[in-house]
Amino acid sequence: MILLRLTSESVGFALWSIRANKLRTFLSLFGITIGIFAIISVFTVVDSLERNVRNSLNSLGSNSIYIQKWPWGMGAEVYPWWKYMNRPVPSLRDLDEVRARSLLMEAACLEVAVYRQVEFQSNSARIMLTGVSSDYDRIRTFDIERGRFFTPLELGSARSIAVLGNKIADELFGRTEPVGRTIKIGGHKFTVMGIFSKEGTSVVANESLDEQVVVPVGAFSQLVNLRWASPSIIVQGRPDIPLPELVDELRGIMRSFHRIHPADDDDFSLNQVSMLQSSLDSIFTTIALAGGIIAFFSILVGGFGIANIMFVSVKERTGQIGIQKALGAKRHIILTQFLFESVLLSVLGGIIGLIVIFLLTVLLGHALDDFEITLSAGNIVRGLLISITIGVASGLLPAQRASRLSPLAAINSTP
Repeated sequence: MILLRLTSESVGFALWSIRANKLRTFLSLFGITIGIFAIISVFTVVDSLERNVRNSLNSLGSNSIYIQKWPWGMGAEVYPWWKYMNRPVPSLRDLDEVRARSLLMEAACLEVAVYRQVEFQSNSARIMLTGVSSDYDRIRTFDIERGRFFTPLELGSARSIAVLGNKIADELFGRTEPVGRTIKIGGHKFTVMGIFSKEGTSVVANESLDEQVVVPVGAFSQLVNLRWASPSIIVQGRPDIPLPELVDELRGIMRSFHRIHPADDDDFSLNQVSMLQSSLDSIFTTIALAGGIIAFFSILVGGFGIANIMFVSVKERTGQIGIQKALGAKRHIILTQFLFESVLLSVLGGIIGLIVIFLLTVLLGHALDDFEITLSAGNIVRGLLISITIGVASGLLPAQRASRLSPLAAINSTP
C-alpha cells in the first residue's frame, strides 16, 4: 500500500514537472528521441539485413550439398590456389555416378550459369543463362506464372526451349504473350515454354530467377563449353539423414569415381550453406557492434541533456524539497520522485523515437518491395530498456543531491 502510494505520488510529481516546464521537457525529449532513434535504427537495419540474407541462403537448401571445383570461403584456408585451378569441373558423368551410388540423397541435379545477351525482335537484355538437368524442380522451389516448366524428358534432351524470369519477360515482351514465342541467345533460337512467378531481388547474388533464363543443360552445352562455365552438382539429402553423413558418402563416391589415392587431397569441394551461415554470425556481430558504438554516442548526448535538466529542476524545487522534508518525507521518497521524473522523460523520448522508426519501416517496406525491413518486438523492448537505463543513470546523481538536502537549508534557500 505504501509502495503504491509512493509510486502514485512520484508519477504525479513527474507529470506536474513536465507540464510546468514544456520547453525544458521538449528539449529533453528531443535529445533522447534522437539517441533512441539512432541506436535502434542501427539494430533494425542490421537485423533486417541479416534476416534477408539468411532467408536467401535458406533458399539454397539447408540440407543440400554443392559439389563444385572451388570451395566457399577458401581465403580462410592455407592452400595453394593453383591446386584449385587444376581441379576438374563437375560433369554430367559425376552426376550420373552420384545418382547411381548414393543411398542418402533425395534428388540431385547439375546447374551451370553464364551471362549472355537475349533478344526478341528489337528488344534485348543481358541475362543470367542457367542450364539445369532433371531434378532441378525438386531441389529449387519456384512457381510458374504462365506456361509450364520442362518435363524430365525435356531436361534430359538438348531441345532449344526456355523458361524466362518475370523481369526478363517484361523487358522483352511487354504486353505481348511470351509463351510460344521464339527468342535468340547467342544466335540460337529458343522457344519460350513458361514464365517464372516474380520472386524479387535476392540478397544472394544470382539466386533470384527474375533475371534468369533457364534452359536444359543439353541446350546450354551447345552455347557454352561446360568446362569453362564452372558447373555445380546440387545434392539434396533425405530429410531424416544428418548432413555430415551425406557429406561423407559423397566424398567417398567422388574419390572412388575420380580414382584418388588415399593419401591425395580431394579434387573437388563439398560446399554447404552452413559454411556461409557461420561466417555471417561474426560479420553481423561486428557490424552491429560498430553501429552500436556509433549510435551510443548519440544517446549519451541525450542522457547528459536529461542529467543537466534534472540538476536545474532540483535547484528550482529546493524550497519544495525542504517543505517535504520538514513534513517528514524520507530521503528515499525524494530520491524516488526525481528518479521517476528522469525515467519518465527518458521513456517518453524513447517511445517517440520508436514511433518514428516504426513509421519509417512502414514507408520503406512499401518502397522496397524486394527487401523486408521491420521493427521487431525485440528491438522495441531493447529501446525501452535502454531508455529506462539512461533515465536512471541520468537522474541518479541529481536525485541523490535532492534527497541529501538539509530541510532548513532547503527552505531558506532561494529557488
